[in-house]
Amino acid sequence: MPLNRRKFLKKSAVTGAGVAIAGAAAAPAAQAAETGAVAKPTRPAKRWSLTVMGTTDLHGHVFNWDYFKNAEYTDKAGNAQGLSRISTLVNQIRAEKGRCNTLLLDAGDTIQGTPLTYYYAKVDPITAKGGPVHPMAQAMNAIGYDAAALGNHEFNYGIETLRKFEDQCHFPLLGANAVDAKTLKPAFPPYFIKKFHVPGAPPVKVAVLGLTNPGIAIWDKAYVQGKLAFPGLKEQAAKWVPKLRAMGADVVVVSAHSGSSGTSSYGDQLPYVENSAALVAQQVPGIDAILVGHAHLEIPELKVTNAKTGKTVVLSEPLAFAERLSVFDIELVFGRGRWTVESVSSKVLNSNTVADDPKITKLLTDEHAKVVEYVNQVVGSATETLTTVDARYKDAPIIDLINKVQEDVVKAALAGTEYAALPVVSQASPFSRTSEIPAGSVTIRDLSSLYVYDNTLVAKLLTGAQIRAYLEYSAEYFVQTAADATVDVEKLTNANNRPDYNYDYVSGFQYDIDIAQAAGSRIKNLTYNGAALDDAQQFVFAVNNYRANGGGAFPHVASAKELWSESTEIRTRIAEWVTAKGVLDPKDFASVDWKLTRNGNPVF
Repeated sequence: MPLNRRKFLKKSAVTGAGVAIAGAAAAPAAQAAETGAVAKPTRPAKRWSLTVMGTTDLHGHVFNWDYFKNAEYTDKAGNAQGLSRISTLVNQIRAEKGRCNTLLLDAGDTIQGTPLTYYYAKVDPITAKGGPVHPMAQAMNAIGYDAAALGNHEFNYGIETLRKFEDQCHFPLLGANAVDAKTLKPAFPPYFIKKFHVPGAPPVKVAVLGLTNPGIAIWDKAYVQGKLAFPGLKEQAAKWVPKLRAMGADVVVVSAHSGSSGTSSYGDQLPYVENSAALVAQQVPGIDAILVGHAHLEIPELKVTNAKTGKTVVLSEPLAFAERLSVFDIELVFGRGRWTVESVSSKVLNSNTVADDPKITKLLTDEHAKVVEYVNQVVGSATETLTTVDARYKDAPIIDLINKVQEDVVKAALAGTEYAALPVVSQASPFSRTSEIPAGSVTIRDLSSLYVYDNTLVAKLLTGAQIRAYLEYSAEYFVQTAADATVDVEKLTNANNRPDYNYDYVSGFQYDIDIAQAAGSRIKNLTYNGAALDDAQQFVFAVNNYRANGGGAFPHVASAKELWSESTEIRTRIAEWVTAKGVLDPKDFASVDWKLTRNGNPVF
């Protein structure tokens, strides 16, 4: 995807903005007592304050509304969500600091994550001729964002949708490490520079470098392979930061869609670190502050010392879904002909302390109403309530539903091919701990809450031995628990911080997971069709595209032969299956395939 040079120059141009200076007038010096001469008055140093505000991982949250519950969003911590709340916080800071003394940035993952964003990507797509303006573009334009980094989820709907969203934004989408796969030249603007005028002093040039996540090459391989490449954040920061300084940048802020832990969920599949924001701060000189994203963590302030300069770099990550706003206060002083950053501090503000901005509420009322109507469409009925409450440690029928749908879709797709006679098995994860399909009427929002990601379906060819290894890796999700230890379900899972979405059920087999054993030796009594699994037997493995491309670093699946894939979301396939059935009855899809044990004895 070649860089649109005209648009890049327009969006990256140095622009002027009037700015008030936090300074003071000169004070007279004392007279020399003996001579009576008056010394020249000394002038206090010129000073200026910049406030940089930042959000990240908005994931389509405009209002404090839960489309899956059809109600105002609430949680135990009392959090509130949505850009309409962020807008109020931003307005308050601009009123306090002066709008001309502020920047507003985002660190990515904007156009995927709620039924609102799905609706305007798939149901009433922004890419259609005469299509709508994306609600996130409308909201962020109205609030007045200056720039945003690309997130990995920006690519979930394909490059065409992303480019249309980019066109609709009144601010640049930055990605210094999103490059053309052939030329390795920037495919998006790498940076944004804004010039702030200071009365009585030279202007201050503030540069914002945008960095996205290398994992896009894995997670959205189907869309980007052969078109875009994603080198490491550290490597590209080392290339661009010196250029920004050479261009006269007095302040360099990085907006990075990358966590601070230094870890990667994809193992060694890529030579670049997934969560490398702290490494960038530590190893690349010339950066003053980093707005961190991707990890969905709250970091009010993290100070990292640069190994080459000894300078402190300040990082901050606001909580996702517009629950927090990061605020960096940067103090500069002018001396010896140049501006120098004197200090940087950061904090986060909580969206639950303010009300919605009525301007944003009014702006998107119609779009919100359309999506609420869409998700509340009834597509069938359920004979009993199905829930994910204990699905991460007990075989739950609601996850079996996902596997059943995936098996049926793949079987139909492979009918009449050379693989039609092979058994089809499937994987699914307990994405949510709160999803529920109630007895009675079933709506699109009920099914959407079960499958919250916009994943699509892939069929891979695996052997029995590879399935066994896959299950062992999945079982590492459980904390090793001695046979005589008290079981606390809240402490039973997420070993080594593995998220719920990286634990898989695999249908078609029967097996025990012995959590008293060390990781790698937990899968016991693994059978298929009532007999011990034949390691040489071949299976068609129905798997979501995230996992098929290496997400979660599960063994064998990424390198396995691909037999079939499609672009229809698994969520849509579930809705079609339920609509065709009319009645959702567990007898049509549920089975007890696995259980947790300790030294052979069931845990539950």
